[in-house]
Order: sequence, then structure tokens, then C-alpha cells
Amino acid sequence: MSEPDAGADVVRVLLVDDEMLVRAGLRMIVESAPDLTVAGEVEDGAGVVDAVRRDRPDVVLMDIRMPGMDGHAATAAVRALPDPPAVVILTTFDSDDHVFRALEEGACGFLLKDTSPHDLIHAVRLAAAGDVMLSPGVTRRLIQQFTGDRRTALRRAALAHLEGLTERERDVLVEIAQGHSNAEIAKHLHLSEATVKSHVTHLFEKLGATNRVQVAIAAHRAGLVD
Repeated sequence: MSEPDAGADVVRVLLVDDEMLVRAGLRMIVESAPDLTVAGEVEDGAGVVDAVRRDRPDVVLMDIRMPGMDGHAATAAVRALPDPPAVVILTTFDSDDHVFRALEEGACGFLLKDTSPHDLIHAVRLAAAGDVMLSPGVTRRLIQQFTGDRRTALRRAALAHLEGLTERERDVLVEIAQGHSNAEIAKHLHLSEATVKSHVTHLFEKLGATNRVQVAIAAHRAGLVD
């Protein structure tokens, strides 16, 4: 993982979890990075929108299972705001069958709660930059869980949805689905990062996507990656 640029802006992070000890642990991890700071904490989804308006975070680390308003409803509410922050879901995959729903509601990605501090910090930085750290293996499991017996029908529909893409946009689409960052895509395809960002923007527009996870899902549905 590369270190942040010396002149980089400090990324503001909002912690949303009903367990005080979890929030305390997240705070310690986030604030161990010189370019990250905790903008605020919320213990229930019902307070997230007000906290976003008050604390103006760049990234929200959102638990799914909370009393009152859960992470699903809170994610949808945050993403409906003007110029919303990135939302990264915190979950234990094996016990939570609703992660995919949160991603469709606008979350830019997810982290398992046993993610290492190093990877959590990296994921927050990527989310703040409009990117996301995806685990291809876990993403694939989520997609398989969601598609089930509808795989063939979804693939036909997905392929039709991709007809308007250029060959280079398809290349970038596959790279995103494999969990690669813009910098990695630029290296693999021998492009500048600015060009990659432009292709990503076009993919969002053509596919009606709001985040990279949705773009990756489109590629998996179409059978462009395993």
C-alpha cells in the first residue's frame, strides 16, 4: 500500500455501529492514519442523516445490523442526500444475507469486521477517492447468491445492456469486476489514470450505475468474468 501524498486532504470518517467497543476500535484504527480522522459517531441508523449533515464526512463506515433503523435504510437515506459521502458496509458475511441489498442501495463496497487495520485504512482512502477495495472471491459469492437459478436470464439481459460499450470500456469493465483500482487498471491496460477515470465515468453513465460494485455486478451477470 502506498503512503498518502504529503499534501493530501484529511479524509473525514463517520462511524456507525450500535456497539461502543466496535466504534472505539474503529476510531483507534482510523485515527492511526495521519490522513484520516473520525468526524463523528452514531449508534443507530436513525441518526445517520443528521450526522452526515452536521459532520460532513467523506466516508461512512456503516454497520448493517442495528436496532431501530438498520444499515439498509440508513444507507439508502444517506445516498439520497445531495452530494452524499461514500458508504462502506461493515459486516460478517457468513451471518448476514443482506449485504447485496445494501450494495444495490448505493453502498460503494463492504468490509468484513475482521478486516485488518491496514486493509481498513486502505479501503477508506479508496472510498474517499471514489474507488473501492473489492474482494473478488467474496464479491463472486454475493453475486452467485443473488442470481441463483436466474443466471441464464440475467446473463442475456446483462449482455444486451452492454451492447453500447466500446471495446476499451469493456476492458475496463472486466478490470473493475476483478477488483482492480484505477491505478492497477491503468498499468494493466497501458493507459493513463485520467483515461481510466474517463472510461469509468462513461461506464457509470451507460450502465446507470452509481458505484463500482454495480459495474462489477453487470460484468459478472454478463459472464465476462467467472
